[in-house]
Order: sequence, then C-alpha cells, then structure tokens
Amino acid sequence: MTNAPHEAFSSADAVAQYAQGPKRNVPGFGGLLPMTRILLAEHVPRDGRVLVVGAGGGLELEDLALANPEWQIAGVDPSAPMLELAARRLGPALRPRVALHEGYVQDAPAGPFDGATCLLTFHFVPLEQRLPTAREIHRRLKPGAPFVTAHFSVEDGEGQREVWMNRYAAFLAASGTDPLQAAATREKVEQELTILSPSQDEAILREAGFSDVQLFYAGFTFRGWVARA
Repeated sequence: MTNAPHEAFSSADAVAQYAQGPKRNVPGFGGLLPMTRILLAEHVPRDGRVLVVGAGGGLELEDLALANPEWQIAGVDPSAPMLELAARRLGPALRPRVALHEGYVQDAPAGPFDGATCLLTFHFVPLEQRLPTAREIHRRLKPGAPFVTAHFSVEDGEGQREVWMNRYAAFLAASGTDPLQAAATREKVEQELTILSPSQDEAILREAGFSDVQLFYAGFTFRGWVARA
C-alpha cells in the first residue's frame, strides 16, 4: 500500500476548509459520528483502545475523545498537513490521549485494539488495496472487537449508479454549492474515487475476516457498516 495521499488532503486550501466539507457534502453526517461512537461503546471497555484509520482532520478523533474520556486512541493518516490539523483540533486537553501516526494502516501500532473506525476513507483506497487494507485493520483488533466504516457505496445495476450520482450532485446544490460546481464535483468523484457497490463492500469485509456485517447508515451515495473482528 504505497499510494500517495489524495490531492484533496495535500493543498493548504483544501486542508483549511476540510472541517466544513463532510457537513456540507455527506448526507446525514451530523448523525454519523454519534452513531459510530454508540456502536463502538457497545463493546469497547471504558478504558479501551481504539484505532482510527484515516484520522486526518480530527473530527472523528475529537468526537470519540470527548465522549469517552478514558479511551486511548491511535489515529493514522498519510497526510502530514491533515494530521497537523487534527492535532490543533484536539488541543492541549485531548491531545495527550491521542497518538497520531503518519502513514497507512500498516504503519499503525499492532494493537490489539478494542475497536476501530474508518470513516469517509475507503473510497480513496484503490481497488487492489481495499482487501489488504481491511485485513490490516482486522489483524489489529481483538477477537469480537467492533469495526465501523462508512464511505461512498453506490448500487451498480440497471442505471442505478447514474441516478444516485445525480442525486448526490443535487444534494451538493441543495447544500449551497453552485450547481455547475456540484456537477463538476460529481464528475471528479466518479473519475478519481473507487466506488464499489454495497454488496462488493460487504464481501470485502467478510473476506478480510469480519463477521456479523450489518448496515447501520445510508445517506444517498454513502453507506456505513458495523462488523465484528
């Protein structure tokens, strides 16, 4: 897994505006973080260890750390600027409980962790690296530990992808993006991201060793699952 950080997380302007992106571009993002921590807390002990894959920016790190003051969290991300942004978001109060690691999941501590997350990240991982990435996460988890993931995932049959991607562009426009820019963003997403179907995403999780794979979140072109290691 040697792919470089996506350009969206390399430019200074993109990094500076990152925090607003998920709230504006991901339907239901306001509920995704609370749902994620609820699902983790069902099995992660009060003093547990949690791995966050794709931790740059710090939105997820901050949410988990605030809600669970005794959790120790390890975050890994290939973008140094995004990790710097995460460190600033955490601030002096939360930063001591969060270890930040620059790199990919294979560069993260071996664990074993009591739970893990990978939110809005897998669609940046090339197809040939999706299964190896999922396996690297799995092998860092204790048996039965929860894993929560959410990313672009779109039905692929009988023209459904076209319909749903049109709806994604319409959602961007409804959120305040200029319609022409929304259409351009939709095209860029389709060209540059690896977007699988929900059945393909679930199959990868199972092949990586996860069981009890359950859908818990669906927002237009995004899906989220919780599974057990």
